[in-house]
Amino acid sequence: MSEKKGLIPPNQRVVSNKFPVLHFGSVPKFNPEKWDFTVEGLVDKPLRLTYNEFLKLPRTVSVSDFHCVTGWSVLDNKWEGVAFKTIFDIAKPKPNAHYVTVVAEGGYTTSLSIEDLLDNHVLLAYRLNDKPLEPEHGGPLRLVVPKKYAYKSAKWVRKLRFTEKQELGYWEQRGYSNSADPWKEERYA
Repeated sequence: MSEKKGLIPPNQRVVSNKFPVLHFGSVPKFNPEKWDFTVEGLVDKPLRLTYNEFLKLPRTVSVSDFHCVTGWSVLDNKWEGVAFKTIFDIAKPKPNAHYVTVVAEGGYTTSLSIEDLLDNHVLLAYRLNDKPLEPEHGGPLRLVVPKKYAYKSAKWVRKLRFTEKQELGYWEQRGYSNSADPWKEERYA
């Protein structure tokens, strides 16, 4: 379901034959027995969940478009996972928490405002188009933020850290836009 009724953001091209693969670092090995997901920082209820515990959280489905800062878009992706709002409600952020730093395998980070993350289509996905999320696409768990360029949709997520001030992520420290709005073409700072 294209956000703008069939339109794509400026200077994007639709790719439909195969979902491109781009990422920082190498694809990590996934061991469901050792994997965990944590929530920390300015929250009343820090979390540590195993993979099986994470899979038991309420599941949501969201269909959205996906836009890469390099210029390609994939439309109508069916993501399944846990809504960010579910994590938010469980962890109970403190009143002075305004941002979340997303920490992924290999040292990759990005950061978004809680307001951005509470959008109905934002989720921590473990399935794509009715199949388990493949490791090269971020499996076992990736953040999906449809209204931002894909570098905000971190692959291989392991931790959410709630903060008062925003911490610039990997690409944002290297000159990419922190707001990353594809409709405004906010590619670089």
